[in-house]
Amino acid sequence: MKYIVVLWVFIYALSAQINDSVSYPKRPGDREFIFDGADLLSTEQEQRMRQKLDKLLTETAIPIIVVTIKSLQKYNAPYYGEYGMRDYAKKLFNHWGIGYKKVRVQGKNGGSKEVSWNKGILLLISVQDRQARIELGADYGYTKDEQCRKIMDQHIIFYFRQRQFSKGIEAGVNALEKVARNEKIPNPPVPASHYILIALFVVLGIFTFVSLSRQGASGWAWVFWGAVFSILGAILIGIITSSGRSGGRSSGFSGGSFGGGFSGGGGASGSW
Repeated sequence: MKYIVVLWVFIYALSAQINDSVSYPKRPGDREFIFDGADLLSTEQEQRMRQKLDKLLTETAIPIIVVTIKSLQKYNAPYYGEYGMRDYAKKLFNHWGIGYKKVRVQGKNGGSKEVSWNKGILLLISVQDRQARIELGADYGYTKDEQCRKIMDQHIIFYFRQRQFSKGIEAGVNALEKVARNEKIPNPPVPASHYILIALFVVLGIFTFVSLSRQGASGWAWVFWGAVFSILGAILIGIITSSGRSGGRSSGFSGGSFGGGFSGGGGASGSW
């Protein structure tokens, strides 16, 4: 029993020492939104995303912060696969204080009141560790985890596996903006196989049209093939187009991105 107690004391002391040595990237400005320590984004992409995120923050008081780093080791963070990334993302979120615990909103009778609004969002990418994490503010709880999982797998990691990091980050930001606005997230990117199906669909349509024209098919044959192609066309259009509701709550928020918010542990992780 004595040895077990000593072992636990040693593990606790080692864990405390590791936590004390963990460091963090330099926090971006209140409305800069992006720290690209791994140099994955072009100047044009950063500018485009900052404009989108600035508009989102003004209209909803919800900041989305994007952080790219080369590795967890650079910041003395222990690497344990997905769990190490999740732990560091939560610590970074809390260290920077992303979002706000409460915000003041205008009441119907002209007065104002404070409401709980801990809804900041962090997207963290560690390139050499091949890990990514979406970390959510505490007010989301775990209600958005399923959406975050789809965004991570279908919008971010989809591109990362092709080493198109900038596309994956921007696609992730666009989808997370919909989460912040409580809107439907865009459909995922279209794989190359879908374009092959479209090409086959066109070839089959031409072949059928020529065949029916030469053989003088009856009117019912035209109706049948017309129905078939209409159904297939609708399916393909549904695959390659994205949809979402527009709009959002406009509050004219003028604050920054860091107001003491903290993570509740919700979100999603991914690797490539």
